[in-house]
Amino acid sequence: MRLMQFPQALETVLQTLERIRDESAQHPCASRRVLEILGQISAVRTAKILEGHAPSCPKNLGDPSSPRDESVRLADRTGSDSAAPSTANKADALAIVNERVSACVKCPNLANSRTQTVFGVGNSDADLMFVGEAPGADEDSQGEPFVGRAGQLLTKIIRAMGFAREEVYIANVLKCRPDTPESSYGNRPPTPLEMQTCRPYLIEQIDIIRPKVIVALGAVAVEGLLGTRAPMRELRGRWDSFNGTPLMVTYHPAYLLRNQSPSEKRKVWEDMMQVLERLEKPISEKQRSYFL
Repeated sequence: MRLMQFPQALETVLQTLERIRDESAQHPCASRRVLEILGQISAVRTAKILEGHAPSCPKNLGDPSSPRDESVRLADRTGSDSAAPSTANKADALAIVNERVSACVKCPNLANSRTQTVFGVGNSDADLMFVGEAPGADEDSQGEPFVGRAGQLLTKIIRAMGFAREEVYIANVLKCRPDTPESSYGNRPPTPLEMQTCRPYLIEQIDIIRPKVIVALGAVAVEGLLGTRAPMRELRGRWDSFNGTPLMVTYHPAYLLRNQSPSEKRKVWEDMMQVLERLEKPISEKQRSYFL
């Protein structure tokens, strides 16, 4: 098999395991050798597929004296919270997921229209993670999320919070720019099917990074993360939870570019002060009186 085809082939294997897990009475079993290989390539996702299902495997597969390979749960080696992966291991794990993302063709229209995939950027061991909706034209061109005008405003917000952009992690629900007709201008929001298709990659990113707080930027990010549809005026400034991680909902920076009202900008900053408090970061008087 050509090296360039491998990430796509791995994705097919993982999807098959997921289907067996969801549809079959017999949960997936694999040898130690197979699990170790899959673990090196996509540890987090494979652990979630196989976690908790080892008792369904034939007993002789778990017998070290058996001539057949020994069966183990990958989660025992990679999914335990007692031994968090190092920063270097997190960066390696993210790089491997990124390889699979770059080869992804699950949405043929997006794969055909994109310049490149836009995975994520920042500290793989970040306490704070920002999640937007999808790449725009600038991001599609440069291969990095939030580099256009909205990204410049997000960087300003991050710095006002006392972080460097490199200290946090920034990603989107969708890893490809949503395609638009040639005659149209601007960006379109992702469809529910596109978000559902791409969501597993975002979940892997979050599971690897293990941020202390996630900030969902805009209604599309909220829908992609939580499956919730509601007006932003009802969502923003409120704490939710994503798989046990505190999640703050706030306006997308692009909204603030369209709506220059000081009151709307202040709402976002108040949300960010809540985030700082949750992270147990000191807030100066200058920050408390700050307006974007």
